[in-house]
Amino acid sequence: MNLRIGFGVDVHRLKSGLPLMVGGIQVPSPKGAEGHSDADVLLHAICDAILGACNMRDIGFHFSDRDPQFKGIDSSILLENVMKLIEEKQFYVINLDSTVILETPKLSSYIPLMQERISQLLKIPVDCVSIKATTHESVDSFGLQQAIKAYATVLLNKG
Repeated sequence: MNLRIGFGVDVHRLKSGLPLMVGGIQVPSPKGAEGHSDADVLLHAICDAILGACNMRDIGFHFSDRDPQFKGIDSSILLENVMKLIEEKQFYVINLDSTVILETPKLSSYIPLMQERISQLLKIPVDCVSIKATTHESVDSFGLQQAIKAYATVLLNKG
């Protein structure tokens, strides 16, 4: 058994008029995350957690924000590519625990859809995908609806 733990974090500014992608789904919101790709903060944190567990650097190393081929890309594609990278090293995901920090909109009703999408991408059962959502109680850039943040922790095994 070769267990590995990985941790990832991502932050994006929020801007009016952009779509808000979280966990592979679009969440209705007047503000969306700003970024080179679709700025899915949760999928980016998951990518970093998986890559980190395998000592494969981070999402920016593999998918540079200076590379035009990744402009506006669906982050699900990035996560699919990360899964291919770790599968080449014979790793697979056992489970995911994650938290999204966003003042508004509330994400609780979208979590089951996110879990379903992420379970497909990670090739694990839905009950192995934990997603929590919280606010910053109107404190700092997250609480003032200027940014969104996600944390992700994954457990991987080799075999």
